[in-house]
Amino acid sequence: MTPDELDVAVSLKRGLYPRVGLDRIALIEAVDDLGSITAAAKRLGLSYKGAWDIVQALNNLFAAPLIEAAPGGRSGGAATVTARGREVATAFRRVQDEIDAAVAKLEASFAGEAARDLFWSLGMRTSARNALRGEVSRMIDGAVNSEVGLKVADGVELTAILTRRSVADLGLALGKPAIALIKSSFVVLAKGEGLRTSARNQIAGVVTSREDGAVSSEISVDIGGGKTLTATVTLESAEALRIAVGDRVTALIKASHLILAVE
Repeated sequence: MTPDELDVAVSLKRGLYPRVGLDRIALIEAVDDLGSITAAAKRLGLSYKGAWDIVQALNNLFAAPLIEAAPGGRSGGAATVTARGREVATAFRRVQDEIDAAVAKLEASFAGEAARDLFWSLGMRTSARNALRGEVSRMIDGAVNSEVGLKVADGVELTAILTRRSVADLGLALGKPAIALIKSSFVVLAKGEGLRTSARNQIAGVVTSREDGAVSSEISVDIGGGKTLTATVTLESAEALRIAVGDRVTALIKASHLILAVE
């Protein structure tokens, strides 16, 4: 490809849902080919953590997991692309092929700079570390606020408190798909059973990774159904709780800290 040729990479996005781009599809294909997230990350020039972040984001975004994997650390672990994952990758590639063909035709009639200006992404990005797709499973109206339940996996329901105006503006209704946006700093981790806390959401899970920084630790928790929650806690707290991969923990999230978005 010459510097003047127009290069278009498809990035699919619906409403406020996170985008799925070629980089994520390439990871699915690499994992399918190599059977390992570590090996796939090496092939694509990604860090081990970066690859795991993509896997978790994809599995959270779709109704069923696209990649099933057991964390194996940087030494590697077995990973399998599901039938749904292959379908997504195939569909994406078909869209990419159609776009490439259309761009080739347009380049014959548009100046290179005009074509570049014509195709660009207006997609919105979110700083929320957790974006989990689900289906509205419960709604309780109050005088000012409403309580909304969002089923994100079998046996896993998140509860959000929204104003009645927000519920109306979003058009939320039972059975309607929505996405929960949760900042990682809003996820509190605890150990032990029978906890008594004011947090409306208490989600049990298993620690799949822990990445320590100078001040904070990023901890990923498998909550079932191929879904993952990521929490950012202080390094001191992580050490005090002795959080390690394989530990069972409870993720605590206040209902008011959930943001719901729809198409």
